[in-house]
Amino acid sequence: MSILIKNGRVIDPKNNVDAILDILVVNGKIADLNKNLDPKKAKQIIDASKKIVMPGIIDLQLNLREPGNQYKSTLESEMKAANAGGVTSMVCPPDTTPILDEPGLVKMLKNKSEVLTRGNVYPLGALTQKLNGKLLTEINDLYESGCIGFSQAEKPIQDTEVLYRSFQYLSTFNLKVFLRAEDAYLSEKGIINAGEISTRLGLKGIQSISETTAINKILEIARLTKTKVHLNKISTADGLNLIKIAKKNGIDVTCDVSIHQIFLTDNDIGFFNTNCFLKPPLRKESDRLKIIESIVDGTIDAICSDHSPVNEDNKLKPFAESEHGASSVELLMPLIFKLSEEYKIDLSLLIDKITYQPANILEINKGNLSVNSDADICIFDPSYFWEVNSKTLISEGKNTPFMNQNFTGKVSGTIFNGNIVFISQ
Repeated sequence: MSILIKNGRVIDPKNNVDAILDILVVNGKIADLNKNLDPKKAKQIIDASKKIVMPGIIDLQLNLREPGNQYKSTLESEMKAANAGGVTSMVCPPDTTPILDEPGLVKMLKNKSEVLTRGNVYPLGALTQKLNGKLLTEINDLYESGCIGFSQAEKPIQDTEVLYRSFQYLSTFNLKVFLRAEDAYLSEKGIINAGEISTRLGLKGIQSISETTAINKILEIARLTKTKVHLNKISTADGLNLIKIAKKNGIDVTCDVSIHQIFLTDNDIGFFNTNCFLKPPLRKESDRLKIIESIVDGTIDAICSDHSPVNEDNKLKPFAESEHGASSVELLMPLIFKLSEEYKIDLSLLIDKITYQPANILEINKGNLSVNSDADICIFDPSYFWEVNSKTLISEGKNTPFMNQNFTGKVSGTIFNGNIVFISQ
């Protein structure tokens, strides 16, 4: 199979490319990247005039819901949604049903995703058995079965000794841990950010100290054990300040932020909008502005979708009884483009946060358009005008804080391993 993508604005942050070029794809690889390539070299031609051509997106937080949660969505439906968002590589957390704490479950998920041929699925193995924070899993067996790292998903380890021992083990085998920083005691029964909104709505708040306390503990143990740490979905200004200092002090830490935290605050909850029930909770405007600043200065290494589809029944419950999560993988690139336009941030810098930098975090050879690299490509139409609604979202989860809003910019095509896996109608 050979494809020629013509006249697109090619943005490849790894290779410092931002120019109008053609890309030739042959046998699943990028064969050439240059101006005015011969159309006779390809069996299929895609006209990308006035469109952005970039590496396939690597999403560091994408809940695929399988195994076990097919009533919310299926692996196939969410991989299709990922493709519609330009995503060709996805990291899935271990809080499935059953939990990814056994090699057989990991192999099953990997095999099923490979059969679908829609993208690379990189599972995170459970750090502790059943995510109970007490007994470590067979970490090396899980790694050999296909886990790219280890995580507790949304269940922080309360016992500091267990956390310390897990870091020692991971460091011994040079494995990476992916954690969301939260102190289980400080956030217990908390629903939204602590502040004026939580008081007005009568919902128990979660203070920012819950995040910073956990970050301090994780970073100190990482320093002592020399463990590679990635912190997921940082949400507070104080937390980002701690990470910035840790990086300067040589601690091996990276972090990402959810796309929701870039655009939304606890004010968007309004009168109990359950689509804004997220973990970590939406924070204050000052936190949001600090997040944008930290994207630009490099404190934040990557941006993720935090795609977590929830079925409608669980979102119709009272706020405190509803389920956290939102569908967002199809909105990641449109919101990245919006961020660039509204805040005058170099688009290449932002694309780097969803392609090459996530590849570095995962230590994989992805997220670039180098000749001979895998042909994972996203084609984005920056002028396409559309409305986010239940009909335009492919994900089975139709819950998003951006529901019924108009967007400018949409993924028009996605190529994975040289095969077209999504094309807009």
